[in-house]
Amino acid sequence: MKYLHTMVRVRDIDASLRFYCEGLGLREVRRMENAQGQFTLVFLAAPDSPEAEVELTYNWGSTEDYGSARNFGHLAFRVEDIYATCQRLLDMGYTIHRPPRDGHMAFVRSPDLISVELLQEGHLPPREPWASMPNIGSW
Repeated sequence: MKYLHTMVRVRDIDASLRFYCEGLGLREVRRMENAQGQFTLVFLAAPDSPEAEVELTYNWGSTEDYGSARNFGHLAFRVEDIYATCQRLLDMGYTIHRPPRDGHMAFVRSPDLISVELLQEGHLPPREPWASMPNIGSW
Protein backbone atom coordinates (compact mmCIF):
# COMPACT_ATOMS: atom_id res chain seq x y z
CA MET A 1 0.00 0.00 0.00
CA LYS A 2 1.19 3.51 -0.79
CA TYR A 3 -0.22 6.81 0.49
CA LEU A 4 -1.19 9.05 -2.42
CA HIS A 5 -2.93 12.28 -1.39
CA THR A 6 -5.45 14.13 0.75
CA MET A 7 -8.25 16.00 -1.01
CA VAL A 8 -9.74 19.25 0.26
CA ARG A 9 -12.51 21.19 -1.44
CA VAL A 10 -11.78 24.86 -2.05
CA ARG A 11 -14.05 27.80 -2.81
CA ASP A 12 -11.46 30.00 -4.57
CA ILE A 13 -8.62 28.23 -6.37
CA ASP A 14 -6.45 31.35 -6.64
CA ALA A 15 -6.79 32.21 -2.93
CA SER A 16 -6.01 28.60 -2.03
CA LEU A 17 -2.95 28.46 -4.29
CA ARG A 18 -1.67 31.69 -2.74
CA PHE A 19 -1.98 30.16 0.74
CA TYR A 20 -0.54 26.72 -0.03
CA CYS A 21 2.15 27.77 -2.55
CA GLU A 22 3.24 31.30 -1.57
CA GLY A 23 2.45 30.95 2.13
CA LEU A 24 3.45 27.35 2.88
CA GLY A 25 5.90 26.74 0.03
CA LEU A 26 4.15 23.81 -1.66
CA ARG A 27 4.49 23.53 -5.42
CA GLU A 28 1.96 22.62 -8.06
CA VAL A 29 2.70 19.13 -9.39
CA ARG A 30 -0.12 18.78 -11.90
CA ARG A 31 -3.54 20.15 -12.77
CA MET A 32 -6.61 18.69 -14.42
CA GLU A 33 -9.50 20.75 -15.79
CA ASN A 34 -12.69 18.83 -16.49
CA ALA A 35 -15.17 20.96 -18.46
CA GLN A 36 -17.81 18.23 -18.59
CA GLY A 37 -17.69 17.66 -14.82
CA GLN A 38 -17.10 21.38 -14.19
CA PHE A 39 -14.23 20.93 -11.77
CA THR A 40 -10.51 21.61 -11.47
CA LEU A 41 -8.07 19.41 -9.56
CA VAL A 42 -4.70 20.84 -8.54
CA PHE A 43 -2.16 18.55 -6.92
CA LEU A 44 0.45 20.12 -4.64
CA ALA A 45 3.49 18.67 -2.90
CA ALA A 46 6.17 19.84 -0.51
CA PRO A 47 9.63 20.04 -2.10
CA ASP A 48 11.00 17.46 0.35
CA SER A 49 8.00 15.09 0.08
CA PRO A 50 6.92 14.90 -3.56
CA GLU A 51 5.18 11.56 -3.03
CA ALA A 52 2.66 12.95 -0.50
CA GLU A 53 0.25 15.29 -2.22
CA VAL A 54 -2.59 17.63 -1.33
CA GLU A 55 -5.35 17.67 -3.93
CA LEU A 56 -7.28 20.92 -4.15
CA THR A 57 -10.70 20.31 -5.68
CA TYR A 58 -12.53 23.33 -7.09
CA ASN A 59 -16.12 22.73 -8.25
CA TRP A 60 -16.96 25.48 -10.75
CA GLY A 61 -19.85 27.69 -9.68
CA SER A 62 -20.65 25.64 -6.57
CA THR A 63 -22.48 27.39 -3.75
CA GLU A 64 -22.22 24.37 -1.44
CA ASP A 65 -21.33 25.25 2.14
CA TYR A 66 -18.27 23.24 3.08
CA GLY A 67 -18.78 24.13 6.73
CA SER A 68 -16.07 25.01 9.19
CA ALA A 69 -13.94 21.98 8.20
CA ARG A 70 -13.52 20.98 11.86
CA ASN A 71 -14.60 17.45 11.00
CA PHE A 72 -11.58 17.06 8.70
CA GLY A 73 -8.84 17.39 11.33
CA HIS A 74 -5.71 18.99 9.88
CA LEU A 75 -2.82 18.80 7.45
CA ALA A 76 0.66 18.81 9.01
CA PHE A 77 3.93 20.07 7.54
CA ARG A 78 7.46 20.08 8.96
CA VAL A 79 9.15 23.44 8.37
CA GLU A 80 12.77 24.58 8.57
CA ASP A 81 11.99 27.79 10.49
CA ILE A 82 8.58 27.98 12.13
CA TYR A 83 9.04 31.63 13.07
CA ALA A 84 9.84 32.67 9.49
CA THR A 85 6.97 30.60 8.11
CA CYS A 86 4.47 32.08 10.59
CA GLN A 87 5.76 35.60 9.93
CA ARG A 88 5.40 35.13 6.17
CA LEU A 89 1.82 33.90 6.61
CA LEU A 90 1.03 36.73 9.04
CA ASP A 91 2.47 39.29 6.58
CA MET A 92 0.22 37.79 3.89
CA GLY A 93 -2.81 38.49 6.07
CA TYR A 94 -3.43 35.06 7.57
CA THR A 95 -4.23 34.57 11.25
CA ILE A 96 -1.89 32.38 13.27
CA HIS A 97 -4.52 30.67 15.42
CA ARG A 98 -2.05 28.85 17.64
CA PRO A 99 1.26 30.78 17.64
CA PRO A 100 4.56 28.88 17.95
CA ARG A 101 5.04 29.88 21.59
CA ASP A 102 7.17 26.80 22.26
CA GLY A 103 9.28 27.12 19.09
CA HIS A 104 7.86 23.84 17.88
CA MET A 105 4.18 23.93 16.84
CA ALA A 106 1.71 26.37 15.30
CA PHE A 107 -1.69 26.23 13.61
CA VAL A 108 -3.09 28.37 10.79
CA ARG A 109 -6.19 27.96 8.64
CA SER A 110 -6.43 28.07 4.86
CA PRO A 111 -8.95 30.36 3.11
CA ASP A 112 -11.32 27.36 3.20
CA LEU A 113 -10.84 26.86 6.95
CA ILE A 114 -8.64 23.78 6.61
CA SER A 115 -6.55 23.58 9.75
CA VAL A 116 -2.81 23.35 9.01
CA GLU A 117 -0.31 22.31 11.67
CA LEU A 118 3.24 23.56 11.30
CA LEU A 119 5.94 21.60 13.13
CA GLN A 120 9.47 22.84 13.53
CA GLU A 121 12.23 20.59 12.26
CA GLY A 122 14.23 20.08 15.45
CA HIS A 123 13.47 22.68 18.09
CA LEU A 124 13.91 26.45 18.34
CA PRO A 125 13.98 28.29 21.66
CA PRO A 126 10.87 30.34 22.50
CA ARG A 127 11.05 33.80 20.92
CA GLU A 128 9.01 36.99 21.12
CA PRO A 129 6.60 38.12 19.93
CA TRP A 130 5.45 34.51 19.51
CA ALA A 131 6.10 33.35 23.08
CA SER A 132 3.51 35.71 24.58
CA MET A 133 0.88 35.60 21.79
CA PRO A 134 -2.50 34.17 22.75
CA ASN A 135 -4.45 31.61 20.75
CA ILE A 136 -7.02 33.14 18.39
CA GLY A 137 -10.23 31.29 17.61
CA SER A 138 -10.13 27.59 16.90
CA TRP A 139 -7.95 25.46 14.75
